[in-house]
Amino acid sequence: MYIVYILECSDETFYTGFTNNLTDRVKRHNSGRGAKYTKHRSPVSVIYTEEFDTKSEAMKREWQIKQLTRKEKFELMDNI
Repeated sequence: MYIVYILECSDETFYTGFTNNLTDRVKRHNSGRGAKYTKHRSPVSVIYTEEFDTKSEAMKREWQIKQLTRKEKFELMDNI
């Protein structure tokens, strides 16, 4: 199982990614080893997730979410 997630960073920006272990990935983001973008924006918190059976599906959805505006990401989260 793969998880596409949106994090809210300490500066109130969003980061979107995918993983097969969300708990570990969030720990890595908060320790400064998760991604260059989140390195100086921790702590981060998970605000949205979607689950997929394959890595390919997750990567496609991650890309789709990254194309959304901030407003559209809020709308996506409001629809859950």
